[in-house]
Amino acid sequence: MLRVGDLDRSLAFYTEVLGMRLLRRNDYPDGKFTLAFVGYQDEADGAVLELTHNWGVERYELGTAYGHIALEVPDAAKACDEIRARGGKVVREAGPMKHGSTVIAFVEDPDGYKVELIERRA
Repeated sequence: MLRVGDLDRSLAFYTEVLGMRLLRRNDYPDGKFTLAFVGYQDEADGAVLELTHNWGVERYELGTAYGHIALEVPDAAKACDEIRARGGKVVREAGPMKHGSTVIAFVEDPDGYKVELIERRA
């Protein structure tokens, strides 16, 4: 779960830039928050990301315990190009990880959360 400051902006990033689908969205007026679930497949078939928007909160401190979300992609360089073309921010171009050979890249969502792209090995 990620707390986001602007739900519409975050939904645009995860759906339009990263290509996920909005699976469900529910408002909770009594609690003054909205939950939106995004993913590449239905919840019954795979993991999803919960985006939580607390009404009236525009920004969060990311904290020191949070690392990043990781997504497997067929080609990290191509994914970076596609994400950049859709308006996404690439903060580390595709290349081998430090102390290893796995090809990775990083992009950043509108709230500053890092998303790692891990190239699928043959």
